Amino acid sequence: MIVYLHGFNSSPKSAKARALEKYLEKRGEAAQFVCPQLPPRPDMAVATIDAELARHARPITLVGSSLGGFYATWFAEKRGLRAVLINPAVEPHVGLRAHLGPQQGFDGGASYELTEDYLHQWEKLCLDAVHPTRYFLLVETGDEVLDCGIAVAKYRGARQKVVQGGDHSFASFSEHIPLILEFAETSV
Repeated sequence: MIVYLHGFNSSPKSAKARALEKYLEKRGEAAQFVCPQLPPRPDMAVATIDAELARHARPITLVGSSLGGFYATWFAEKRGLRAVLINPAVEPHVGLRAHLGPQQGFDGGASYELTEDYLHQWEKLCLDAVHPTRYFLLVETGDEVLDCGIAVAKYRGARQKVVQGGDHSFASFSEHIPLILEFAETSV
């Protein structure tokens, strides 16, 4: 089972979520993919992910993009799961500080106010250390939002694919889907 966790202000309609879902559909494995809509509030997002994980039998591999990668890390460590991280946010309480204020989801989601409380909640979820064997890190060096070097350092010892160029959306995502599924299948 793959549980895809989308990024900040994104949704299950994101290009990466849809590409992964379509790829699995073509393999006749559509039932092995879910992508819950994550609420903006960190405590509610954690509750949503927790409930989704409880609905599925193991093995589960998390695939998290950006902020979804941050949540995937927290759950991988707390539940002993494996995770594929795509241009993950490592410290959203730092990186998203510049975005405090009114927000609107990219895919027409409800508007909300990003507050200091969100930052404090993310800070409490930050982990100092991870078990690198649980992770497959995918980053593009051209990420204009996050410094990929921070993720490469945090997940040192993990399987890593550092792609030259690209951007925060992980422009080369589709060509890496077979590697993502190979990693997921080794979780069995």
